[in-house]
Amino acid sequence: MATKELTFQDVAEHNTKKDLYIVVHDVIYDATKFVDEHPGGEEVLLDVAGQDATEAFEDVGHSDEARETLEQLKVGTLKRNPGDPKPKSATTGAVAAAGQTQSAGAGVGLYAVVAIGGLLAFGAYQYLQQQQ
Repeated sequence: MATKELTFQDVAEHNTKKDLYIVVHDVIYDATKFVDEHPGGEEVLLDVAGQDATEAFEDVGHSDEARETLEQLKVGTLKRNPGDPKPKSATTGAVAAAGQTQSAGAGVGLYAVVAIGGLLAFGAYQYLQQQQ
C-alpha cells in the first residue's frame, strides 16, 4: 500500500466509530477495525478520533505488542500546515520527568531533615531533663 500524506483537516474528517483515524508521532493510523478490539474500550479511541493521540498513547505506556498492532494500522504520514497544533516534543516529557524526580528527591530530603531535627530535639529534651 502506498503511504498517503494527509493534513490535520483530512484526519479530522475520520472521527466516527465507522471511520476512525488517529495520529501518533505524526503517523496516521486507521483504527476503524480495531475499535471493538481495543482493550481500553472503544470510548478511549473515540475520544481521540480524528486528532493527534500521541500524548494519550504515550501516557498509557503501551506494550511492544500494542505498538506492533499500531504499525499494522498505518495509513500514512501527517503533513503539518501553518496553524496546525504543535506536537508535544520528547524533550518536554524528559524535562518533566526529570523535574518529577528532583521533586521526589526534595520530598525525601525534607522528611530526612524533619526526622533528624525531631531526634535532635528529643535528645536535647532528654539532656535538659537529666540536668535538672
